[in-house]
Amino acid sequence: MPEIACPQKCTFCDQRQISGQSVFPDNNEIIQKIESHLASYTRSDREVEIAFFGGTFTGLPLKRQENYLSIASKYLINGLIHGIRISTRPDYIDTENLQLLKHFGVTTIELGAQSLDDEVLIRCERGHTVMQVEKAATLIKQYGFNLGLQMMIGLPDDSFEKSIATAKKIILLGAKETRIYPCLVIKNTILAQEFETGIFKPLNLENAVSLSAELWLLFEKAGVKVIRLGLHRSEELNEGAMIAGPYHISFKELVMSHIWKNVFLTGIADLHSESIHIQVHPKELNFAVGYLAGNKAMLMKSFQKVRFSVDDSLVGRDFHYTLS
Repeated sequence: MPEIACPQKCTFCDQRQISGQSVFPDNNEIIQKIESHLASYTRSDREVEIAFFGGTFTGLPLKRQENYLSIASKYLINGLIHGIRISTRPDYIDTENLQLLKHFGVTTIELGAQSLDDEVLIRCERGHTVMQVEKAATLIKQYGFNLGLQMMIGLPDDSFEKSIATAKKIILLGAKETRIYPCLVIKNTILAQEFETGIFKPLNLENAVSLSAELWLLFEKAGVKVIRLGLHRSEELNEGAMIAGPYHISFKELVMSHIWKNVFLTGIADLHSESIHIQVHPKELNFAVGYLAGNKAMLMKSFQKVRFSVDDSLVGRDFHYTLS
């Protein structure tokens, strides 16, 4: 969806540049996109959702909401998808919105909270308060929706401590899911002006990765699923709209590699031997080896030979090793 309903112009935001969407898709376009994706899915156990992103969905006129949701709900009723999700602002949630969404079978509502620190929200001109996020989250859960709360790191007046506090509040509010987006400097935004005049300095990539790793572990321990780290490749800020900031096409891989690096630093980095054989779960292999084999290179400072293999019986980031 294009960002037309949003009442605010946040200092960091130019949604059209990010999404590349400037007009509302018509019904045929939506149906064709859904049918195309469904036709490409070959796995019978795949869980499929239709999601409306990019704009403040509940800020759209009710007739437009009803139109789009009626299209999606037919696929839900026919069992071709498992859920419908929408994203919106915390201050655009009320009982009327929720009753409409419930009627059409929406299962998940994601709120763009960005920060749960009022000073940061004011500085970014978000136009809502922490209390409004809390009220919206409570209503969403009362109506039986899955709650997602998105956050951004590296915002103006933000800090490592404030980001950790935001994550802890997201957990306390009962979110099932979250997304972690590093703040980027986009052309034609207030933040771009602040960057050019030296008022704002974005996080560098190293610090963004390190902070995101801490947040991931915090959410993981609490059972909150992180469904996105960094921007989608398809949201690559069309036509070079990004001026500065910690963007990386493999941001998640960098974060997960960083987590494994710390696992090795506390587990085996002090050992010394001619060679080491490390076994990890198959899903963790690439992250354990590290982005561009960075973790393997680190371990080769202590071992002449480093070999990785997989073991299905291992759980999470548990690992076995043998020395020789």
